[in-house]
Amino acid sequence: MNASCDVAIVGAGLIGLGTALALSESGRHSVLVLEAEDRLAAHQSGRNSGVIHAGLYYRPESLKARICREGRDALYRFLGEEGIPHRRCGKLVVATSRGELEGLALLEARARANGLRELRRLEGAALRSVEPEVAGLAGLWVGETGVVDFATVAAAVGRRVERAGAEIRTGARVLRARPDGNALVVATTAGDIRARFLVNCAGLQADRVARACGTEPGVAIIPFRGDYYDLVSPRRELVRNLIYPVPDASLPFLGVHLTRTIDGRVEAGPNAVLALAREGYGRGRVSLRDVGATVGFPGFWRMAARHWRAGLVEEARSAIKGLTVRALRRLVPALRGDDLEPGGCGIRAQAVDSAGRLLDDFHIVTAERSLHVLNAPSPGATASLAIGRHVAGRVAEALAG
Repeated sequence: MNASCDVAIVGAGLIGLGTALALSESGRHSVLVLEAEDRLAAHQSGRNSGVIHAGLYYRPESLKARICREGRDALYRFLGEEGIPHRRCGKLVVATSRGELEGLALLEARARANGLRELRRLEGAALRSVEPEVAGLAGLWVGETGVVDFATVAAAVGRRVERAGAEIRTGARVLRARPDGNALVVATTAGDIRARFLVNCAGLQADRVARACGTEPGVAIIPFRGDYYDLVSPRRELVRNLIYPVPDASLPFLGVHLTRTIDGRVEAGPNAVLALAREGYGRGRVSLRDVGATVGFPGFWRMAARHWRAGLVEEARSAIKGLTVRALRRLVPALRGDDLEPGGCGIRAQAVDSAGRLLDDFHIVTAERSLHVLNAPSPGATASLAIGRHVAGRVAEALAG
């Protein structure tokens, strides 16, 4: 064996690193983080819009609602301790039609139930005092929202993990795991690891890692690609901070929006379209293995039957720039097509069950000597330190038992 440890954590994204931090700082367990790529936060954790979510959207009884507030506050403390640049800038959610006013009221009620305090409902001149170029009947100002570079956050968490005595091993893709007495033998591309317990935080590969460890996850990861535009430099003044629409409550996506990032750029998007490769960024990337896994999962077809209209809208908006511009102009009418240039891309690991439901909360499955984080939707990055403590607590209980 190349190494042995109490806990092997698969995935050095924010949630894997948050779990490693909580376990290693407790001083009770030796921890080894296994990352398939050559760097931390190579996928979802390092390819997002950088928004620190306040807890606006989530059902008050859900795990992510309970953990977002704790995680948001812990993240702001961490950023201050580490001296990481960030802005607690707030965001504006805008109702652009009478049909969206009810949804805006629901968001305000949820936000108050979730403990948000920096809320203001705005109309008319008050709306434009926050975002002068915005158009809408009413808006909800959410002051706890912020922005940061989450790749920078991941690097800082990784340094703390290593200072606490844990090891992070990159270039170590997990191939399989098998029981061996009172432990697991974890085969990786960098050699075998012997661990008393395994935590799967593999994100886009989480369902495959679960199966490689002998656990049937009960869900499949369906990858959705989000393409962004950037506002050209002279037009960035159209957006002061963050402008969002009222989202479709039936889908776990927030709609195309405008985000002023920590480095001063303004991102527009994303659209949410089916990705043809789990880790292939860009429209032309195709993985036959990934496509086969998607179309071979019965839940995918049930999901498609339920949401095909929304899917066609997203595909059309992704393919036709003018449709994205039209959606953005509902929020900021002064935007023009030539204000936008191609930007970045991210892929979201969306768990779908066999009935075709898009899981909207954290989904964690415990098996013998392993625990699998199979769905970590927004606010996964924001709440990663709190999620890490939650997962670490469950691991400690399992090891104590």
